[in-house]
Amino acid sequence: MIELEGVPELIDPVMVAAFEGWNDAGDAASGAVAHLDREWKGEVFAALDAEDYYDFQVNRPTVWLDNGVRKITWPTTRLSVVRIGGAKPRDLVLVRGIEPSMRWRSFCNEILGFAHELGVEMVVILGALLGDTPHTRPVPVSGVTSDADLARTMDLEETKYEGPTGIVGILQEACTHAGVPAVSLWAAVPHYVSQPPNPKATLALLNRLEDLIDLRIPLGELPEDARAWQLGVDQLAAEDSEVAEYVQTLEEARDTADLPEASGDAIAREFERYLRRRDPSAAAEPGDASYLRDPSGGLPRAPKRKPEVAGEEPPPPAASPPEDAPPEPGPPEA
Repeated sequence: MIELEGVPELIDPVMVAAFEGWNDAGDAASGAVAHLDREWKGEVFAALDAEDYYDFQVNRPTVWLDNGVRKITWPTTRLSVVRIGGAKPRDLVLVRGIEPSMRWRSFCNEILGFAHELGVEMVVILGALLGDTPHTRPVPVSGVTSDADLARTMDLEETKYEGPTGIVGILQEACTHAGVPAVSLWAAVPHYVSQPPNPKATLALLNRLEDLIDLRIPLGELPEDARAWQLGVDQLAAEDSEVAEYVQTLEEARDTADLPEASGDAIAREFERYLRRRDPSAAAEPGDASYLRDPSGGLPRAPKRKPEVAGEEPPPPAASPPEDAPPEPGPPEA
């Protein structure tokens, strides 16, 4: 049994998880959880034993110097809690790590053990996959669940995917079988500019998460980073006529597919979101997290990718859709 000494009782806690690797195109999902951790100053209270789940020849430990003393950081999955105040207080349990190399069922059971001990009401797993989507348009984000009732009440897609899956799909199914409501949010990342980071996709995931759990998320410099990223990709695309032509083709296909979305309901939803973000009284504030320890984070930079070179290593989702993402017009699941 997992015992969490010193962790106080949480208020309506939601677990938000993301894993680097197969389900994390452009580092968009892990970047979103890292952003939450930084903005709300979450500190790690637990880490899974790296020996149990990781192949160190695949995910190697790193050596670093701390005041002249050599230390080792092992690849693992860490959990942190952030206490969020404001008009509607709600606490988050953040799970951030690397897709495990082995013992996936034990890994999911351990995560669920923490969820049970902390009284988690819902698990939201973030993912990102490569898709035929133009970088110049809003990032498509799909919300899917295996729970038919949850799909109805939260306006989500009920997943019908069959095929290879990653840890996101396995954890979602483990939650469903354990009776814990679980949702996956998937961002589609342009396959021709897939190198991390992708702040625009990270921002899109956070906006969708904000709507899902009814909690205002401080975005910091992320909107500016997303604009700078798009301008950078615009410039790179303009230098290559083939890429520019390909992007235009994707834009036309996307605009045609999106025409039905310009409905009164869709416009009303966007306007409500705009008003929520302008209302300072809705802002969430971090509470006391002094009972925790040792955080981590960080985001890198973005670049050019030609359509025909869509990969030094095209990720599995492009060939075999990942589990939780819905069918066309959006990209596959992980």
